Amino acid sequence: MRKHTMGLLAAAAASTLALSACGGAEVGGEPEGGSSEGAGDGITIGIKYDQPGLGLQDGADYTGFDVDVARYVANELGYSEDQITFRETPSANRESMLQNGDVDMIFATYSITDERKQVIDFAGPYFVAGQDLLVAADNTDITGPEDLEGKNLCSVTGSTSAEKIKTDYAEGVQLLERPGYAECVTALSAGQVDAVTTDDIILAGLAAANGDGNLKVVGNPFSEERYGVGLPKGSDQCEDINAAITKMIEEGAWEDAVAANTEGADYTPNADLNPPTPEACA
Repeated sequence: MRKHTMGLLAAAAASTLALSACGGAEVGGEPEGGSSEGAGDGITIGIKYDQPGLGLQDGADYTGFDVDVARYVANELGYSEDQITFRETPSANRESMLQNGDVDMIFATYSITDERKQVIDFAGPYFVAGQDLLVAADNTDITGPEDLEGKNLCSVTGSTSAEKIKTDYAEGVQLLERPGYAECVTALSAGQVDAVTTDDIILAGLAAANGDGNLKVVGNPFSEERYGVGLPKGSDQCEDINAAITKMIEEGAWEDAVAANTEGADYTPNADLNPPTPEACA
């Protein structure tokens, strides 16, 4: 994988890591009264604001793999940089923001599921993640979830990731919940927990943002999460978005974006799943 430097500014990400989701600044011009799909004078894209390596706001700057893919796709749809508005899209609000017309599309580690397809549409996937573990760089004892028996594991409050490990792999694991992954990384760096769990590329972004090389992704994913582009139900954009994702992969820009946004994390996406092939539109 080629290691071109683009997208993520590690120092800025590290300084922002401890913050929760920020409000405020947006980029580009949103049409008065909200966005409208295909309006032509601008596009509003939902992203995360607090995920280093994926979607991160630092003042008026937005970085991360999701952001890079969003910009590429928007450009292929005919929107220039100054026509893009990025809007914070918390996980719990994604469907309602699409239904209400608050955003035109969403790139925010948004897993494609049959339940979500009942109320919105998806293009993609543009990445296939898998649940994995983040551990200290010198840890050779933990190579998978089954090695967590009797150890301490951190995940975000309300997440099902840690419970999945306790139920399916290591009944004796001790679970520690924190409000955000920044707090989990702090606990891991301080030796308070043995591992952090969530999707592998999220962990890679956290490791890269940490900046000192003392954390690593185990690299043994044990689930599949297909990240799709969320769209309003009945959207006519799916085929064009899929074509843009395919072009990004074929040109090498997708690979460059993954490498740049996980630089320093010693991370390589699962080659059996990535780069993905976008699914046929419904």
